[in-house]
Amino acid sequence: MATENSRKRRRYGAELKAQILAECAAPDASVAKVAMAHGINANIVHGWRKLAREAGPVAVTEQFVPVAVAPEVPRPMDERAIEVELRRGGITVKLSWPMSAVLDLSAWMRELLR
Repeated sequence: MATENSRKRRRYGAELKAQILAECAAPDASVAKVAMAHGINANIVHGWRKLAREAGPVAVTEQFVPVAVAPEVPRPMDERAIEVELRRGGITVKLSWPMSAVLDLSAWMRELLR
């Protein structure tokens, strides 16, 4: 038996539900905070999340924009080399290191001279 003071259930549109579920899916999002921000009880939002999980993934194509990617232009090979000569006591080591791998040379020398 319904009285005149009985409350009617609120209806939420699919767009609003999708927006709220997207906000809840954000990293470090709190379902309770998102629900409170929209004036909705958190239990209702938890229910929507459960229904969405049970329904499975939904393909959303509107959020993706086609992007044209330019092909990577190969850089010309640097044929120059770094000449290194190390002397320690009566031992001399000479090496030729490609300029294109100068960072590798610096790491190698740092380890060698430790």
